[in-house]
Amino acid sequence: MTTHHAPGPLDAPSRPAQPAHTGPGEPDPVRSLAGPGAPGALYTGPGPSGDTAAGSSAGTGDSPAQGSGGPGTAAPPGGDPVKALMHRHRELCARAVDPLEIAAALEAHGMTDRTAAHFRHRDVFSLAEEMYARVPRHCSDRSAPPASAHAAPEPVAGAAAAGPSRLLTLVLLPALPGALCAGLLAGLAQAPPGRARTLAVVAGVLAVLSAVQLCLRHGPLRSPRPAGVAVRLATLWLLGYAVLGDGLLDAAVRGGPDRLWPVDTATALGLALAMWPAVLCARLFTGGARRRLARSRGLGEFAAATRPLLLASLTCYLAALAGLLALAGAALGAPPALGGAGALGALLLLARLLLVHGHRATPTVALATAAGVELAVLCSVLASRLPGCGFLAVPAETLIEVCGAEAVPTLACAVAAFALLGRAVPALSRASAHTDPGTR
Repeated sequence: MTTHHAPGPLDAPSRPAQPAHTGPGEPDPVRSLAGPGAPGALYTGPGPSGDTAAGSSAGTGDSPAQGSGGPGTAAPPGGDPVKALMHRHRELCARAVDPLEIAAALEAHGMTDRTAAHFRHRDVFSLAEEMYARVPRHCSDRSAPPASAHAAPEPVAGAAAAGPSRLLTLVLLPALPGALCAGLLAGLAQAPPGRARTLAVVAGVLAVLSAVQLCLRHGPLRSPRPAGVAVRLATLWLLGYAVLGDGLLDAAVRGGPDRLWPVDTATALGLALAMWPAVLCARLFTGGARRRLARSRGLGEFAAATRPLLLASLTCYLAALAGLLALAGAALGAPPALGGAGALGALLLLARLLLVHGHRATPTVALATAAGVELAVLCSVLASRLPGCGFLAVPAETLIEVCGAEAVPTLACAVAAFALLGRAVPALSRASAHTDPGTR
């Protein structure tokens, strides 16, 4: 049952928009967003040309107030389309503190500027502004400034307790993996070979991985949902290959391994130390994007301001990672694999940012693909020792002979990182990626 109410000051008239056209074979965006059972849903039927149109509801002028007349100002056959959309998203409109929050949620549900024209608006943000204005609020809410105002937020109770928590998540926890890895390497340099040393290595590796897991569960790198098994296995393989893979592949190409191959300790230490800049850069991007979300007056403006922020955060992380790898190599007297470790760091950071902001499929595919390439190259070299299978190792041997064993993880991770960057730039510059996870 449709409930009619008298026009009030909050029932602002709709803005003009160009009429949108929906082809005969395309789904009706108005009906999919407003819902078939929503009251006052806009009727879309076949027009004179056989196409599905918005029943001439787009118009060319402002929507009339009730009681006004004149040619071209009649209401559409189904009633007020904005009211139907508000009924569909009534909970969102009731709890929204800013029109951009509604616009981000509509964008996440598939609303575009072309779809907004069916609701007599030129873009999604103007439609969100009307939805926000038409929601009845308390008198105290009307007098209060909007959340997007440039005033500083009022201090809340318990704000002083946020200091130790922020210190823990931004400084202490991110520094723990690097400190544990440095302590493990320093202890192994003094420990005699034997069973005790092997147990110390296993315990130290588990301690470092546990510290990394703590960093991923708290702070800016925390994902709203736990990562899948495929993401965890692919990440563990990529990290293990960065430390052990180059030496194993080089030994396999030469006919081995007949003894323990060298371990890239400088890369292990550099990646462990890089957890700290990864957390800081993720914090820089997330906090900056939310500040821009509060200041922006449109989705396009927000996207244009967020894309450079993402690229700057990634660049800062790569610069810090390169410096830490060089520092670790100088301290241990072993040159690290800068290309492979840098590509791996970029891949892991981009994948984690996408996971943090609600995207799961793309980082899973990218990480699994890079891990699969490394595994396939190693298996091809080992399988070439079977009778009649020598041709399997020709591509890997040629690449290693020209560029070295480091070229395999560098190419695998770099290609995956570039593909993931192409997906992350548009995905993370959408306002819906930075709103409350419940509205996505």
